[in-house]
Amino acid sequence: MTSLGTEDTYNHPPQLVPSSFDIVAIATSAGGLQALSQLLANLPATFPVPVVVVQHLEPSRRSLLDVILDRVTGLLVKQAENGEQLQPGTVYIAPSNYHLLVNLDRTLTLDQTVAVNFVRPSADILFRSVASSYGKRAIAVVLTGTGSDGAEGIRAIKANQGIVIAQDETAEFFGMPNAAIRTQNVDFVLSLIQIASALTQLVNQGHWNQGAE
Repeated sequence: MTSLGTEDTYNHPPQLVPSSFDIVAIATSAGGLQALSQLLANLPATFPVPVVVVQHLEPSRRSLLDVILDRVTGLLVKQAENGEQLQPGTVYIAPSNYHLLVNLDRTLTLDQTVAVNFVRPSADILFRSVASSYGKRAIAVVLTGTGSDGAEGIRAIKANQGIVIAQDETAEFFGMPNAAIRTQNVDFVLSLIQIASALTQLVNQGHWNQGAE
């Protein structure tokens, strides 16, 4: 992994045209609050696309993740609502105990269908819906977490020519990122600071120049 100073096959995706991306989907679990806080704090307030987030949460109580994250970023952070229209520069957090899906008309759906990988919300559910709705204009990010949620969903992202980023071994819990990497469907393996830089350049310029962080 380049993040560890070794040469490998990652961080060399195909050339992309400018303004290629319209959405960022993020999945995380254990260690997610700190990771999301750092990532969102390093995105510009002018970030021009919506960000949808699945964080594994305690299912029996209303999460305050949106309130906490809203304090660390210039972006608007809110809990996702059923039927809501996606807006640029807004971060949508899946509510506790609800799957979050993105539809073709750029609206959100919340549902309580069966848990996937023993979790609800599920990253696999989110990523598949994003891949179906946005195709090659989607970026998926897998951050710190235990288990393998998201590893199947990124296959759909790549099958539709989207971009996949996984956090490197600096992740507090490397289970979820490592499961994603092992599928060989990951384009970039990066630290949190690098992920923020990559997302900003990808959505604004259609490519990432690692040397321009």
